[in-house]
Amino acid sequence: MPNVPAVSTFSASGEDAITRTIELNIDSSNTQDIAPSDFLEIYEIERTVAAIVEGNFKRTALQFPDELLCHSVPIYRLLKSKAGEGHDIYVLADTSYGRSVTTQSAAVDEVAAQHVDADLIVHYGHACLSQPSRLPVVYVFGKKPIDVDDCINQLGKCLTPKLQQDTNINSNNRPTVLLRYDVGYSYHTDIITHRLESGLQSLNAKVLHDPLPTRLDPKTTVQSSKTFEQTGAESDEDSLTNVTIAYIGGESLNLTNLLMTHSHCEVYAYDPSTRSAHLQSHRTNKLLMRRFAMVQRARDADVFGILVGTLGVTSYLPLIAHVRKLLARAQKKSYTISVGKLNPAKLANFMEIECFILIACPENSVIDAKEFLKPIVTPFELEVALQAEGTWSGRYVLDFEKLLAGDSKNDLGAIAEDGGGDPDQPTFSLVTGKYRQAKRYGTQDNETSTEGTSAALTLRNQDGAISKLTDSAAALFLHSRSYQGLETKIGEDSPSILEQGRSGIARGYSDDHS
Repeated sequence: MPNVPAVSTFSASGEDAITRTIELNIDSSNTQDIAPSDFLEIYEIERTVAAIVEGNFKRTALQFPDELLCHSVPIYRLLKSKAGEGHDIYVLADTSYGRSVTTQSAAVDEVAAQHVDADLIVHYGHACLSQPSRLPVVYVFGKKPIDVDDCINQLGKCLTPKLQQDTNINSNNRPTVLLRYDVGYSYHTDIITHRLESGLQSLNAKVLHDPLPTRLDPKTTVQSSKTFEQTGAESDEDSLTNVTIAYIGGESLNLTNLLMTHSHCEVYAYDPSTRSAHLQSHRTNKLLMRRFAMVQRARDADVFGILVGTLGVTSYLPLIAHVRKLLARAQKKSYTISVGKLNPAKLANFMEIECFILIACPENSVIDAKEFLKPIVTPFELEVALQAEGTWSGRYVLDFEKLLAGDSKNDLGAIAEDGGGDPDQPTFSLVTGKYRQAKRYGTQDNETSTEGTSAALTLRNQDGAISKLTDSAAALFLHSRSYQGLETKIGEDSPSILEQGRSGIARGYSDDHS
C-alpha cells in the first residue's frame, strides 16, 4: 500500500497555500522595458524635482502601484541626485490604503506618508484624482503607448453615424463629444482633441476635454473642493443636450463608473492595446441592474457596517457623519469599521452586520465581487435603499461633494421617515418574495429612548438571566446562536493556587528533561 501522508483532522498543513498558483492581471503597458535615458521623460523627473525644490519640501514620499515598484529605485536615484541635500526622499513600498481585491492603486496613501513625516507625496501611475485632505500631491501619470492616428480613425468611424443621426433629429443643437481617458494617455489628449474635431468638422461637432491637474493641494476654507469629475467639460455637460462620450483606455473601474454615472449618454471606448473602438453603453443597463439588486438587499438590512476605506480623500469625515445620520433617522443600527485592504475573510468576522457601506474614493467605491458574503453598497445606493417607495430614476452619484450637497435628493425624494404611519407595518422584500418585519433600533429623535422597551432587553446567559443592553445588535445576534462561548461562572469556582511557570525558550525549557 503506498505511503499516504497523514492529514490532521482539525488543521491543514498549509502546503496548498505555498504551492498554489496565483494569476496576476497586470497592465502590460505599465511594465514595458524602459531605457535608462527614457526615465527622465516618461516619469517627468525635471518637473518633479522643480516641485520639490521650489516648494522647499524636506521629506517627500514616492507612492507606486505594485506593477511600477520595479522602477522605484532608478526614479529615487534620479530625484535624489537632482534635488540635492536637504531633501529626503522615501519610497512607499506597501500596498495602497483602501485597496481591495477588486480595486486599483488609485487612491493616495496619506497614512503611509505620515509614517515618515512627509510633507509632499508624489503619486505615480493610475490615479483617481480625489481631493487630498492633509498633504499636497504631485501626480506623474506616466506615458502609456498609443497610436494616435489609429485612435482618431477608429473613434471617427464610430462617432460619425451617431452624430449624423443626432443632427438629423435635431439640427438646432450642435453635437458635442466629451473626451474621457485613462490618465496614462493624458499626454496626447490635446492633439487627439484637435485632430478629432477637425475630422468631424463636416458635422459641425465640437470636441471637449478637461485637462488633468498634475498637482492637488488640500482644500482650504476659501477653496471649493473640485475634482476632475466636476470641472470644465463636466459642468458644461449639464447644460448640453446632444452629448456623446468618447473614452480612451482599456476595461477598468474608471470606464465602469463612467458608464454608470453617465447612463443618459452613449459611450464609445477605444482600447489602445487591442486597437479597436466599440460602443460600451449597451452594458450600462446590466451594470445598473446589478447595483439595483444590491440596493434591494440593502433595503432588507437592519444592521449596517460603515467601512472607512480611505483616510486621504477630503470630506470623508462629513460623509461618514451623513451616513450615520441617515441610518439613525431610518432607525437602523450602524457600526463604523476602519479597514485597510478589503477581503472576504476580514468582513466575514462581522456576522451580525447584514450590509456594508464603503466610504472610499469615487473610483474604488463600487465593489461587485461575488466572494463577499454580505452586500457592499455606496453611500448613494444607501440613500436609494432608505426611500419609502423604493424607486430609482437611474441616476448614479459617486462624488462625495455632490452627496453632501444634497444634489441627489432632487431625484431621490425624501428619505424614509416615520410620518405617523404604523411603524410595525411589514414591508415586501423583492429579494425573498415575502413580507418582512423590520427591526427598529433607537428612535428618530433624541427625545425618547428605547430603554424600558422590549428592544432594550436581552438574555445575558443560557440560564435565562435578563439584562438591559440598549440597541445591541451584536448581543441579539450572539443570543441567536446555539454556541455562545464558554461560561464564565464568576464566583462559583474557587480561585486556583499560583504556581511557578516554565522558563526558557520554546525549543528547550529549563524544566524540559525529554
